[in-house]
Amino acid sequence: QVQLVESGGGLVQAGGSLTLSCAVSGTIFRRDDMAWHRQSPGKERELVASITTQGSTTYTQSVKDRFTISRDNAKDTVYLQMNNLRPEDTGVYYCVVLEDNGPRIGTLEFWGQGIQVTVSL
Repeated sequence: QVQLVESGGGLVQAGGSLTLSCAVSGTIFRRDDMAWHRQSPGKERELVASITTQGSTTYTQSVKDRFTISRDNAKDTVYLQMNNLRPEDTGVYYCVVLEDNGPRIGTLEFWGQGIQVTVSL
């Protein structure tokens, strides 16, 4: 089965940095697109960043130039480097695997359990 283990969250002051890691197993990692979503209090869940099998990245506007998503296919791990954190970045961050299973089954999503990031003033 596909398993995702997130780590690196915690409490940080505004302006600080955190790096989230997501170790993935049970899939052919190099063939999967990856993403980070977050759920913040009082807000809709949003896609924060994504990275394709080829390394192309996308970011939601509010984190551009502050966050960097990357992947290490040798370690089956995806990262989210978060710099200059703001209180509004507070929330539960979820690592997501997008597994392409061909035209019949399609793309399956597998979600981690989520990890808390809290940014204080």
